[in-house]
Amino acid sequence: MKQTVLITGASSGIGRATSLHFVKQGWNVIATMRSPEKETEFIRDPNIFVTRLEVTDQASIQSAIQRGIEKFGRIDALVNNAGYGQQGLFEAVTPQKVQAQFDTNVFGVMNVTRAMLPHFRSNQAGVILNVSSGAGRVTTPLLTIYAASKFALEGFTESLAYELDSQHIKVKMVEPGFIPTPFYERANEEFAADPSLADYKAFSEEMAEFFKSFEGGNLFSAEDVAGIIFKAVTDDNHQLRYIAGPDLEPLFEIRNTKPDQEYVDTLRKLFMPKGFADSNSLARP
Repeated sequence: MKQTVLITGASSGIGRATSLHFVKQGWNVIATMRSPEKETEFIRDPNIFVTRLEVTDQASIQSAIQRGIEKFGRIDALVNNAGYGQQGLFEAVTPQKVQAQFDTNVFGVMNVTRAMLPHFRSNQAGVILNVSSGAGRVTTPLLTIYAASKFALEGFTESLAYELDSQHIKVKMVEPGFIPTPFYERANEEFAADPSLADYKAFSEEMAEFFKSFEGGNLFSAEDVAGIIFKAVTDDNHQLRYIAGPDLEPLFEIRNTKPDQEYVDTLRKLFMPKGFADSNSLARP
């Protein structure tokens, strides 16, 4: 019997690439998205079942899971991929946008996971894979809200993994670095800006140039991440974290090997404004 995976946020980017990768490996895929009526490719594949799921809508979550079980008999894995990245200065991000970020990236994952657990417990089997981010372990300026949501996701995932060992359910996470997908197009469109915050102007411009320097480098693609997600779901071990991106490895090396304050000071030097660095002992390297 073919195994079946339910994937959230399957309409584009990593979610779409992951859906295609699982199908190529012989799995059935329940490809969920907010607007399934717009999907034209997946509906032609008999091994992909397209259905609506909005992670903030409990009724749509329950319906997607039930319809997926009716279609394929059971679900063996859940990939919580739906999410987006709120960027911008903390002061420029409204409380409403903060709530929306956590509603999707944290509470949405919890909503889908909670709804799936009775099915996995009844089977005494299953894999939950949460798509986290490098920003869930190493932070940068202008990602305060997104990083906070991913730090929360990391804590939830790790604690849940210990709980669900008792039910023979594996819990894992993949941490992508910079991946050129529509995720970043949306992040740029929704970048929080407030012209009244003129004090940050020079710093914001400098950081924009800094991050722009990473574009076009040795980056992973959505397909690369999909391969790592498949490996994590199917490797049958208890590894918790899987890194997906060479750009993360040097930062994680500092995070994992340096004393905490040395790690913080290293990143502070990296992001310190030039004008401030000129008169401060923590100058950029």
